[in-house]
Amino acid sequence: MSEPPATGARAFHIKPLIPPKPPLADETIRLEPLEQSHLPDLLDLVGDEAAQRFTLVPTGAGAEFVRRWIGRYEGGWDDGSCAGFAIRGVNDDAFLGFAALVQLDLDARQGEIGYALPAAVRGRGTAGRAVALLTRWGFDELELLRLELRIDVENTASERVGERSGYRREGVLRNVHFKEGRRSDLGVWSRLSQD
Repeated sequence: MSEPPATGARAFHIKPLIPPKPPLADETIRLEPLEQSHLPDLLDLVGDEAAQRFTLVPTGAGAEFVRRWIGRYEGGWDDGSCAGFAIRGVNDDAFLGFAALVQLDLDARQGEIGYALPAAVRGRGTAGRAVALLTRWGFDELELLRLELRIDVENTASERVGERSGYRREGVLRNVHFKEGRRSDLGVWSRLSQD
């Protein structure tokens, strides 16, 4: 076992991720790694009112933001820091949303899942399916021990997704700075590999 750095800072190791082959999928959806060709779909998504309210997407986000956002996930495969996906319909290839391991720490064996869906897709089980696929991949293939969802307590639909996906609310981070001067109460939902 190596000694920790003298400064007391935690050592991080870059561990590239390999996109899942075959792609993560069930009978209804498949997750394909984000790339710049997804820009038009994601540009529409970042303008959605709920995406503006409940995600870290900045108000008025445009094409340049979306290019950088996709670039972060493209780079995440190289350094193992995150893994972003476009949700697609299995039968019609329709764009159904975004899902990701938005934070990933392979050394600590934990990560955080996030997702956003266009209004027309919500309420059909798509978010739950995406969370289930990412959860299974995280535990079975990436050998993670803990996964989290961080959900605004006013986002009851997303809380239902977490609950139905086997996540438990551990508590609430009260009055957390969220974005653009806005503060929110965020529920921390977790699932462990042994759950």
